[in-house]
Amino acid sequence: MKSDRSDFLEGYYPSRWPVECGGNRRQKSAFGGIFAREGDPEVVSVKNGRWNVMTIHRGPGELYLAGTMPSFKGPPPFGWLQKLDPDSLDVISESRELPCGDHVWCGAIAAHANGNIMMVNGNYLHSLSPDCEVVREAKLPVDQAHNGLIVLSDGTIVTKDLRLENQGQSTISRLDPDTLELLHEPLILPEGSMGRIASDKTEKGEFIYVPGIEKVWRIAVEPDELKLDETWCPRYRRIGGSQGLSWDGCLSEDYLWLMDNGDIDSLRAIYGNHPNGRFQAEDFEALSRLSWQRAAPWSGQQRLLRFSLWDGSLKEISPFGAAGGGIIAPPVNVPEHKMCIAWDSINGGLAGISTDSEELKLAWKIDVRPSMQPVVFPDSGELVINDYQDRDDQIIVVDIRSGELISKVSLSSPLANGMFLSPGFERDIYYCSTLTFARVRWR
Repeated sequence: MKSDRSDFLEGYYPSRWPVECGGNRRQKSAFGGIFAREGDPEVVSVKNGRWNVMTIHRGPGELYLAGTMPSFKGPPPFGWLQKLDPDSLDVISESRELPCGDHVWCGAIAAHANGNIMMVNGNYLHSLSPDCEVVREAKLPVDQAHNGLIVLSDGTIVTKDLRLENQGQSTISRLDPDTLELLHEPLILPEGSMGRIASDKTEKGEFIYVPGIEKVWRIAVEPDELKLDETWCPRYRRIGGSQGLSWDGCLSEDYLWLMDNGDIDSLRAIYGNHPNGRFQAEDFEALSRLSWQRAAPWSGQQRLLRFSLWDGSLKEISPFGAAGGGIIAPPVNVPEHKMCIAWDSINGGLAGISTDSEELKLAWKIDVRPSMQPVVFPDSGELVINDYQDRDDQIIVVDIRSGELISKVSLSSPLANGMFLSPGFERDIYYCSTLTFARVRWR
């Protein structure tokens, strides 16, 4: 299987990080490294009171930050896009307030080959110019918050609404990047889906992978339709069982890597309301459930799951041993080091799982509490992720092969969530969370 970081990403603007996770396979892999052993970290931290979701690159030195508002009650939410100075994080240009259907959830942005920034937030899709001016606006066909946006090799845009167990079937929509009009009838999945979509293009065609409520689904991309591949739909859990739903998949080494136990209590509160994430100010019980640190609503341990893309066969490991495990971000496989990285956000723990043999084996484990979408630098052997302790979210750099903690730096961020880290332009990392975003550079 190809690597996102070395493959030409068809459909995207030529950039080293044009979309969340660095590419459609969600490998979170970047060239170079932090080289944290050889420098000291410098932090620029900005508190903006917003829900900061992700940063992407467009052209050289062009950095974009997108997000929504943490308006779980009170004034209505809206989406927004900013172009930032990559060093100071000063705002160069900013979009107007973007409608989101009153849904409060983290969407996505991507730098498209046509030069515009595509953004999904709530049940709206926007195309914005490099200066953050709205070019097109489209209301999506399903009145539900959407999570994730990818650009296929033909330049078309694909997005999906998020649904939990007993909330009906999710819909995958495919749109023209210039007009934002639907290309064909959306595909209604056989069940709901929580995790974001991933995709891969092979000699046999282009395929989308999406975790559902009980199964993982593969969808063939055809010129005029998205077609469910009924020959590959492995089961990863059962309704009423001891495990929770899966977040996004990572496509690597001809496998799909997942972690389950993702529909934690805070997510169930957000998606128990419609519009998603909007509560009455007097609904204190529901608002009190918005912390991801609450006890898991299941008994199962946190699992790392590996599915063969050829026959759907499953290998799994539960590396942490604690009941009621839970996460809000997916794993990352690093084939260059024969290691897959997994964690348990609710109970704590970060683990390196050796993939050097047919069986998955625990190689190392350290006592930290990650929650975010990480970045890996295979060239330098570094993993960058967060560690949340006592209302202090920190960035840590970990040796991928040994688990050694190389560097740890506080960001003056009192809240952590499952948002996206992304690489910078020179030995640096951009961090996004609720209320705070930051840049950390080692020099």
